[in-house]
Amino acid sequence: MSPGSTSARLLISCADRPGIVAAVAGFLRDAGANIVHSDQHSTDPEGGRFFMRMEFVLPLAEGERGAFERAFARDVGDPLGLDWRVWYVADRKRMGILVSRTDHCLLDLLWRWRRGEFEADVVAVASNHPDLRADVDAFALPYHHVPVDRADKAPAEARLLELLGGNVDVVVLARYMQILSGHFLDRLGVPVINIHHSFLPAFAGAGAYEKAKDRGVKLIGATAHYVTEELDAGPIIEQDVIRVSHRDTPARLARLGSDIERTVLARAVGWHCEDRVLVHDRTTVVF
Repeated sequence: MSPGSTSARLLISCADRPGIVAAVAGFLRDAGANIVHSDQHSTDPEGGRFFMRMEFVLPLAEGERGAFERAFARDVGDPLGLDWRVWYVADRKRMGILVSRTDHCLLDLLWRWRRGEFEADVVAVASNHPDLRADVDAFALPYHHVPVDRADKAPAEARLLELLGGNVDVVVLARYMQILSGHFLDRLGVPVINIHHSFLPAFAGAGAYEKAKDRGVKLIGATAHYVTEELDAGPIIEQDVIRVSHRDTPARLARLGSDIERTVLARAVGWHCEDRVLVHDRTTVVF
């Protein structure tokens, strides 16, 4: 990227119609941008929903971003009825992580973050238990112990909002074994990604490995999804499975599943940070 240029991503969803790609590409050409990558998908060429992710580089100073976006809205976004957003790559996403006592997903995320695998900066880790403080201290990150009273979770959620609200662009639940209220999610106002230890929609809720053993399944899996008020029912970002046998105990299923959980969550977080995920109703399009 040449000095003075800006790398950005444009994400679009809208009703499908002819001319969308041409209009977007033409606007970027006229703005002096070079398109370096483009993906698109239509749910149906006749009356479907259109999705696009486009990466481009253009000569644009930080103070000129507002004018660029207003021009895009005026010339393309509003006339075509687009739902769109631009993310500038230089603005690394700020990530908060919530965890309980289980450490494998947390430590994998922090290891990958330290290696530079995510286009994000981890700004805080919070837990309803003190157990993992030393592990997080080893990464020189702030660790916040926020106990949760089962009889009244409102104070804990209020404290989490103080820590995270306005300070993060995404929150990752790295085996955070608490249900977040709709009020909390609305107030937080950023995407929340959860890892669930089953191949959803099978075995939602707690005790997934025990439920899998009881049903005698031959595959177990993990699911990363966006969090909604409905338990384990948010739009799915990524899933994977591993074959198991009737000989496997619930404890062994949990050990096998932990590897799947780590990799599935890491892929979902990476894709989100790279703006590869567009939500469509209860599903996602992942470019």
